[in-house]
Amino acid sequence: MTSPIEHKQQQIETTMRLAPVIPVVVIDDARHAVPMARALVAGGIPAIEVTLRTPAALEAIRAIAAEVEGAMIGVGTVLTARDLQAALQAGARFAVSPGISPRLLDAADDCELPLLPGAATASEAMHLLERGYRHLKFFPAVPAGGPKLLGAWASPLPQIRFCPTGGISLASASDFLALPNVLCVGGSWLTPANLLASGDWAAIELLAREAAELRRPV
Repeated sequence: MTSPIEHKQQQIETTMRLAPVIPVVVIDDARHAVPMARALVAGGIPAIEVTLRTPAALEAIRAIAAEVEGAMIGVGTVLTARDLQAALQAGARFAVSPGISPRLLDAADDCELPLLPGAATASEAMHLLERGYRHLKFFPAVPAGGPKLLGAWASPLPQIRFCPTGGISLASASDFLALPNVLCVGGSWLTPANLLASGDWAAIELLAREAAELRRPV
């Protein structure tokens, strides 16, 4: 019988395999959420992470969950048990944290929302593996050591697959996606603040199409 943590890890893996990129979205105006998400989905990017960095985040998640067909909406910058519960109630289908803490992992054990926890060191990755996590966020990817560091973990930590996030662009994404232990990358370049502010959904759809065409290992 599959354990609860393993079941949630399978859900996270499915989400990570939907497209080469998971957009990391900071949204200031919840009215932009639905057209933005529709543009991303139309461009071939269904998994979307809306970060809890603005007061509009939860309203945006609720709107996308209710109105955007084909969107796999997630919540980022999850730090506490309260964040997990708020995200679940808003309709999020996965959660992402920048790092880990014992309280957050305990709360995740008791919450049905699948968690993609962050790690920046081999020790953190090993700790998460002991807790049953085989799919992790590598954050902050570029400052922490980039593709060279993450690639060096592939042999000693072959069980773990990563979504590197932090400082990645369209130009550098392929360097990460070429690694055998990377399933996707996270990036904010698909939804820049100026395009959100101007409502240029066609431009966001174009950025999504470019991202969806990035190659990754089978």
